[in-house]
Amino acid sequence: MPTLRVTPKVLTLSDAAASRVKALMSNRPGVKGLKIGVKKGGCAGMEYTMSWAEEIGKFDEVIEENGAVVIVDPGAILYLIGTEMDYKTDKLSSQFVFNNPNQKGACGCGESVDLQPVMPQQEEV
Repeated sequence: MPTLRVTPKVLTLSDAAASRVKALMSNRPGVKGLKIGVKKGGCAGMEYTMSWAEEIGKFDEVIEENGAVVIVDPGAILYLIGTEMDYKTDKLSSQFVFNNPNQKGACGCGESVDLQPVMPQQEEV
């Protein structure tokens, strides 16, 4: 009999992040969601990317929470599994924050991160 394996969600949204994405989307008719990805760059090796998506690709991962829609680029999925997207506001700034278990480090300025992809679990024989 096959063994059922539960895989973690690619990305979850905090209530604050969902509220902010929903509010931003309400000002952009025709937008399907906020697309999240990663790209090579910065002194730590990788950077998170965010853009508005007018289409949902065949292999995109779609997360819908509390009226917010976040679309994960298929090339970023292995780097984002288990990540929580949050939205923080303090006296000097407001920003989305990624609490990513795959992040192994970050640069001093906070613009780039060292991400390691999730490796598939090996089957026991």
